[in-house]
Amino acid sequence: MRLLLVRHGQSEWNAARRLQGQADIGLSELGRSQADALRPVIDRIGPCRAISSDLQRVEETARRIGSTTPRLIGALREIDVGDWTGRAIDDIRAEDETLYQGWRAGTTSPPGGEPWATFAERVSAVIEDERRTPCRNLLVVCHGGVIRAILQRYVGIDPAHIIPVAPASLSALRLGNGKLPRLELFNYLPDSLEFGAPD
Repeated sequence: MRLLLVRHGQSEWNAARRLQGQADIGLSELGRSQADALRPVIDRIGPCRAISSDLQRVEETARRIGSTTPRLIGALREIDVGDWTGRAIDDIRAEDETLYQGWRAGTTSPPGGEPWATFAERVSAVIEDERRTPCRNLLVVCHGGVIRAILQRYVGIDPAHIIPVAPASLSALRLGNGKLPRLELFNYLPDSLEFGAPD
């Protein structure tokens, strides 16, 4: 099985550099065009089925990249950032840079937030459940943190060593058949390169 991991397009809060976590924020106009640009790539690959977080920014991205009926799964939601929900990233960093960097690395949690280990376990459980049903190319439309959790679980890359993936980017991971999981593609964008992902 190949996992086609797509992060949602830019949301209104991404554009404003505010943390979302599980807040249900819609796509910006740029986010819609980012998703539209990725659609021909996904069409060429031809996923056998699609799963998606149930938050609107992800569901809309799934539809825009060609999945008219993704199975919506609440356990694919982004990590819950607790008291940081809706706050500006610059304000959080100014308040406590060490805590913020620890959260990015998966070693600390925001006040009232979800621990990384709990989050990674719920995400992995979804993927393990999907592996029970054969599928050559499984489209997983989700959030940046979800992609980082999957990479940690299956290829052993700790969150501290993974840049946040770009909005509406594609990463691919091959699983199964007695071989170690392998990362095939990371942070691909159809019409640009992304070296400036925000930390």
